[in-house]
Amino acid sequence: MTGATAERPSSGSIAVTFDDIVEAADALEGVAVKTPLLTNPALDERVGGRVLIKPECLQRSGSFKFRGAYNCLRQLDPDVRARGVVACSSGNHAQGIASSAKIFGMPATIVMPADAPQVKLERTRGYGATVITYDRATEDRDKIAAEICADTGATFVHPYNDPAVIAGQGTVGLEIAVQAKDLGVRLDDVLACTGGGGLSSGIALALANTSPETVFHTVEPQFFDDYKRSLEAGALLSNPAKSGSICDALLSESPGEIGFSILRQFAGEGYTVTDEQVLDAVAFAFSELKLVVEPGGAAALAALLSGKLDLRERTVGVVLTGGNIDPKMLFKAVSR
Repeated sequence: MTGATAERPSSGSIAVTFDDIVEAADALEGVAVKTPLLTNPALDERVGGRVLIKPECLQRSGSFKFRGAYNCLRQLDPDVRARGVVACSSGNHAQGIASSAKIFGMPATIVMPADAPQVKLERTRGYGATVITYDRATEDRDKIAAEICADTGATFVHPYNDPAVIAGQGTVGLEIAVQAKDLGVRLDDVLACTGGGGLSSGIALALANTSPETVFHTVEPQFFDDYKRSLEAGALLSNPAKSGSICDALLSESPGEIGFSILRQFAGEGYTVTDEQVLDAVAFAFSELKLVVEPGGAAALAALLSGKLDLRERTVGVVLTGGNIDPKMLFKAVSR
């Protein structure tokens, strides 16, 4: 099987191909949840079009991150696995790595911000991982992780700038294309919440090879739109702030190089949403879709509900990327 290939700008030897996504899908069969593609009349009426919902909030570990984490760890040699894995994450990659490491019997150490939602900290520890917390504003998580790897010989798995991780996340896009085809539906657009770009680039690459007429769109929190600005500028740009949005899962400092190289080829217009719009989306998902979605996982839905796209006579797919929400945040959303 052949298809479009995206390479990391700084190294032609680091690439993600459609074949990698297909291989990851085979490896994840029977391990990851093949989440359904859902419809909801209330949502269709609200936005004036047809929406197909991909609820990755129902995935193992509560988000799409399990796919990439498992796909990466499965490729490590047994002697490498024995030395463990290290990751940096605000919570969803943490849980994806921790749960996957548990499957393979690997020790896992996760470097997490001290202000991460308590539910994410607790669940990461619940999978058996060691959690090291740090201050987002004053400490360098990458330096902390590098020191742990140097001391233990553990393997570091980047949350989004890793070919195996991107290939695993790309299985979401592959499933969307296959499921839409099974429904006899032509997708005009697909939107996904975007942080570092591992999921978004994987989806975009999968769609480019399976549904090339479909336009993929990134969705980011207001003031943390490094992908939108980078794609418009044609160069990697960073966010000036490291915190300040309820979408903790999407607060990457800048796009990953590998994901950026893919999205600059295959992404359409990017969108941004406010925290207020995200809270409305969390509440709508809970009350109308009967799904529990965290703020970062609801950003793409927020773009639809706030009218970022004209959906008249169009069919759009939307990925709800995670459901690991703090109960207090959920109460804040639904009680508005």
